[in-house]
Parts: sequence; C-alpha cells; structure tokens
Amino acid sequence: MGFRGTGTGMALTVQQQFRIWGIAAAVFLVVLWYLGNTILPFVLGGAIAYCLDPIADRLENWGLSRAMATTVIMLGAVLVFVILALAVIPALAQQGSALVSAAPQYMRDLQAFLTERFPALADESSVVRQSLERFGAMIQEKGGALINSVLSSAAGLLNIVVLLVIVPVVAFYLLLDWDHMVARVDEMLPRDHLDTIRLLAREIDNTLAAFIRGQGTVMLIQGTFYAVALALVGLNFGLVVGAIAGILSFIPYVGAIVGGGLAIGLALFQFWGEWFWLIAVVVIFFFGQFVEGNILTPKLVGSSVGLHPVWLLFALSVFGALFGFVGLLLAVPITAALGVVARFGLGQYMQGPLYQGERGADDPGDAHDPEEP
Repeated sequence: MGFRGTGTGMALTVQQQFRIWGIAAAVFLVVLWYLGNTILPFVLGGAIAYCLDPIADRLENWGLSRAMATTVIMLGAVLVFVILALAVIPALAQQGSALVSAAPQYMRDLQAFLTERFPALADESSVVRQSLERFGAMIQEKGGALINSVLSSAAGLLNIVVLLVIVPVVAFYLLLDWDHMVARVDEMLPRDHLDTIRLLAREIDNTLAAFIRGQGTVMLIQGTFYAVALALVGLNFGLVVGAIAGILSFIPYVGAIVGGGLAIGLALFQFWGEWFWLIAVVVIFFFGQFVEGNILTPKLVGSSVGLHPVWLLFALSVFGALFGFVGLLLAVPITAALGVVARFGLGQYMQGPLYQGERGADDPGDAHDPEEP
C-alpha cells in the first residue's frame, strides 16, 4: 500500500497516507465551510459542464471541434433559458404565490367540510379545528416569507450577475477544457495506486452519471408530464404541483406521495361532485408512477446506483445544515464517492486476513466476492 517518494527512494506507510488524505479532506471541508456561497457559481458551472460533457463528446464524434460543440451547446442552453424565463417561470411564481395565499381558505373549507360531517368539530375549543387554523396560517406566513425571500434575493444585482453571467461563463470554459482537465488530473495521480484510483474514479463517474444525468432527465420528464396533464384537466395550481412532483422525484416515492397528495387534495376541493375529473387526477399520478418505475428509471438511471434513499436524505440534511445551498449541491457527488470508496474498502477487508483469519489464508477458495448475495 505504500508508494515511493520521487527521487528519494523513501516510502510512505499506510498510516502516513491516511494521515495525509485525512488532512486534505479536513482542509477541503474547512474551505467549503469558510467560502460558503462564494463558490456557488463555480459549483453550478462545474455541475452544468459535467452534465453536458457527454453531449459535447457526441458532437465531437459527429465531426465538430470541441470549441464548436461547446458553442452550440451553450447557445442551445441560452435559448432554453430564455424560453423558460419568458413562458414558464413567471407563471410558476404566480401560481406558487396564489397557492400560498389560498392555503388559509382551503383550510377553512376543509374545516367546514369536517364540521358538517363531524359536528363535534364546530366547537372552537376543538383541538382539530385549532390545528387546522394554525396550519393554514403557518403555510401562508412561512410560504409567503419564503417566496418574498427568493424574489428579493433574485432581485439583487449580485445574484443576477451570478445567474446570467458568471455561471454560464464558468460552465463554458469548464466544458471547453473538460477532457484536458481530466487528463491533467490523471497525470498527477500517484503512480503506485494509478490503477486502483482509475477504477474508483470510473465507478464514481458511473454512479454520478446514472444518478445526476439520468435522474435529472427523469425529473424533467415527470415534472413536465404532471404539469401539462394537470393543466389539461383544469386543476388549479397544476404547474406548481407538477414542478414539486418533478423536483422531489429524485427521492423514490417522495415525489409521488407529496405531489400526488397535493394534487388529489386540491382536486377534492375543486372537483367535489365531479368525479370524472377527480378520477382523472388520480389516474395521471398512477400512470406517471407506472411509466417512471417501469420505463424511465430502468432505462435512464439503471437498477442501482449505490445511493440508498435514506443515506441520500441524511447527506442532504447534513450538508445543507453545514454548508447551505452549496452543501445541497455537493451532497450527492460526495455521498456517491464515499459510497464507492466504502464498497471498495469492504471488498478489500473481506478478501484480507482480518476477515478471513487463518482459515481463509489456508483455504483461499472460501473467499467470495462481497457483491455476491
């Protein structure tokens, strides 16, 4: 496990290597915590470049130069952004604001419905009635504050510059030089561990590609489908519901439960007595989940990317609490990398003498692949 020092003939022990890499990881986390949102445009630009690199490679295979492929991709991205900014984002913000404002009225309607069927709730001292009133007021207060915060921050000059200038520029140059950067990093890898590091890097890339690129595509398809389908049946706030269901679909079942529950709840208020439209809303979500589980996820994400939903939620919570929005962006890639390294370490442990003991050393045929069931 040791590697030779350049020109000195000296070797670092396993303990020394762990110490060096441990210090490097600690320094990385401290820098991440200290810089915070300062590095946000660079993290976003890097994420965009990583997601678009396969498209650039495909265009290169079709005969375009790297510079031309990058230019074509960025022009297409700008066009999509302009369309979203003009057609979708204003409507989404308007519906979101209206939904938050209407929440207390929905709670009052629900209260009236329950009071009609359960007269005991008419008592103002009823715990259920007080809870519904507090819940509606909380949604209006917290939701309104959140929307106002987002709108006020987006109106700041710095954030406009970040979104419209810095992020696209960073993404453009990273995408343009992506292959050269990867080659340069490969040249700096420790020679004694080159094959192992390359193996781990490929597994990490496969995991990230399956999750980020594949799941991102699934989120986009599902969000668009739910928004369009709910709008066609005439559900109020259908665009917001579709966006929520699409965004949360990267966590298995959460998007369907939250989006479906919200859509069906709104449909109960809007279509009560019109059972055809109410059933149509239910069918939309059942159909969306069927397509996602049987077609989209198996084709675009794969059967397993090594990111269990519980660990994903834990990573998002921890990194978000420690590092803010930047932590949320880095939670998935860091967790995926740690998962690959942990599985590799487990495989090494189960093939080593600490696990197999003297019996394993005498009978190597008993060793088995930890990936096997």
